[in-house]
Amino acid sequence: MTSILTSYKKIRQYTERLCKPLQIEDYTPQSAPFASPPKWHIAHTSWFFEEMILKKFKNDYEVFDEDYSFLFNSYYNSLGKRIERHQRGLITRPTVETIFKYRKYVDDEMITLLANNSSQELQELTILGLNHEQQHQELLLTDLKYTFSKNPLYPKYSENNFINNKNNETGFANIDEGVYEIGHQEDSFSFDNELGKHRVFLESFEISKALVTNGEFIEFIEKGGYENSKYWLDDGWFWLNKNNIKKPLFWENVDGVWHQYTLSGLQKINPDEILAHISFY
Repeated sequence: MTSILTSYKKIRQYTERLCKPLQIEDYTPQSAPFASPPKWHIAHTSWFFEEMILKKFKNDYEVFDEDYSFLFNSYYNSLGKRIERHQRGLITRPTVETIFKYRKYVDDEMITLLANNSSQELQELTILGLNHEQQHQELLLTDLKYTFSKNPLYPKYSENNFINNKNNETGFANIDEGVYEIGHQEDSFSFDNELGKHRVFLESFEISKALVTNGEFIEFIEKGGYENSKYWLDDGWFWLNKNNIKKPLFWENVDGVWHQYTLSGLQKINPDEILAHISFY
């Protein structure tokens, strides 16, 4: 079994690898209130380990900077004040260089702590922190994609567009009527919204084993799917009209050909690829 120290190093290093393609100008812009800048992500994930673990387990721990407790708190009301989420892109100082020094400082302290303390509580909090960091790795990429999509030059983050283009299943799954237990049921890690095991009753139904493809969604668009209320619940139909939605967020029709913005730039849509990055509605 992989040790917690090995996992810590691997996951923390992966965040920094995700930042390798970035230019210094890419770290600070905040393109929307719901999207955080890369610099904030890499600082906040270090703040988590400092605030939740190092301050708790190291009696002689000296914080890297007293102001960071305020700057890089996200929504932890019990840990004090924080800046408004939509203002994260205004934090031009500390610099990116300083934030990476902060990460290294926290990592050095965490590695020493993990090498010398094997308590169950420390292990569990570190696992929570690593799962939290992996969430922010995903957020870093999706937030960055949204920011880059606002650039009319459609910049590339990498040659890999991270699109899953395989449907490995065909046909339909038949789900029988009955009472089913849902919710996390094991002793392994889970987030709080997975807890609360309970039973639900389901009517029988069928569901496709294959995921929806781009080609199927293009057919939905071109046959008036965004103009016909019968395909929408009331809440979704209200959202559609209020925001004048006519297509998925990253899609563009260029001279009659559908394209989508990806992390490898603007690409022609492959109709056989799995549909991705559409909204809840």
